[in-house]
Amino acid sequence: MNTTVGATVKWGVLGAARIAEQALIPAIRAAGGHVAALGCRDLQRGQAYAQCNGIPHTMGYLDLVQNADVDAVYIALHNAAHLPWALAALAAGKHVLCEKPLTLNARQVAQLQAAQRIHGRFAMEAFMYRFHPAIEQLHALVRDGAIGQPRVMRGAFAFVLDRPEDVRWDPAMGGGALYDVGCYPLDLMRQLTGEQPDVLAAQASYTDRGVDHALSALLRFGDATAHMDCGFSLPFHQGFEVLGAHGALRVDQPFLNKDRDVVLWHDAHAYRFPPTDAYVRMVSHFQRAIRVEEPLRYPLDDALAQAETLDRVFLAMEPAPAGAM
Repeated sequence: MNTTVGATVKWGVLGAARIAEQALIPAIRAAGGHVAALGCRDLQRGQAYAQCNGIPHTMGYLDLVQNADVDAVYIALHNAAHLPWALAALAAGKHVLCEKPLTLNARQVAQLQAAQRIHGRFAMEAFMYRFHPAIEQLHALVRDGAIGQPRVMRGAFAFVLDRPEDVRWDPAMGGGALYDVGCYPLDLMRQLTGEQPDVLAAQASYTDRGVDHALSALLRFGDATAHMDCGFSLPFHQGFEVLGAHGALRVDQPFLNKDRDVVLWHDAHAYRFPPTDAYVRMVSHFQRAIRVEEPLRYPLDDALAQAETLDRVFLAMEPAPAGAM
């Protein structure tokens, strides 16, 4: 396993997904990594995808995670496949960077923690937004008391998912708006307060198959009241604000912002950030952690806390969708 300081990390990508093609494969290369292989169920489709993206080798999932030329695996599969293939990769001695949600519930994260202890490899949930300088500045301002103790938080992330064949509409594959976009504002609320929420109310709208496509939740994170909205059936919108005893902070493009300026408002003062590829910053950090150049910023204890937060929201929803708890 390649852990030499400064060494090139060799990656295997599990799944011929859009997110890998549009974001992670370019980010790996920009961060100095090498995309060595693609794992795909349909080898003919995988070979075409690999050729378009300059990936030298295509193979099945199991062959990829067991490939001796792969140091780390990026998992871009549907949500229900995250746990089994993360476990398989860890067992094969690979580091794992897995799309959010890392798993479908907290019990599954605990399984990954046990596997990580046995096999001694890193695993991290791929929340790229955390690595954007605007979000890092937001954390610093709250941590330094710029607005006093947070009292009110509001977060939203929604868009129209108009592809009926998309796996995010499939309950058997871990579909749903909470898993896909609601996890972002909830994660940021949890990170800013260091608290797990009490879910006061959660109201969801469901498809005929029981997949949540719109959700609003009212929560308390310690002393802070929070409101979260998310959806697949709402106009595109994202935003986050936190109000404290002495001021307010607002980010208008907090979660999806690769190609746009981001402004963080501290009352009337604006911190302006040019377009930044947070995927590159995330991959760069993960590679440095693999090479033991710096500690992993978001270990599985954090992923467990995030999964517990989602579990609490799912429990408050009626009816509970497939895959929850």
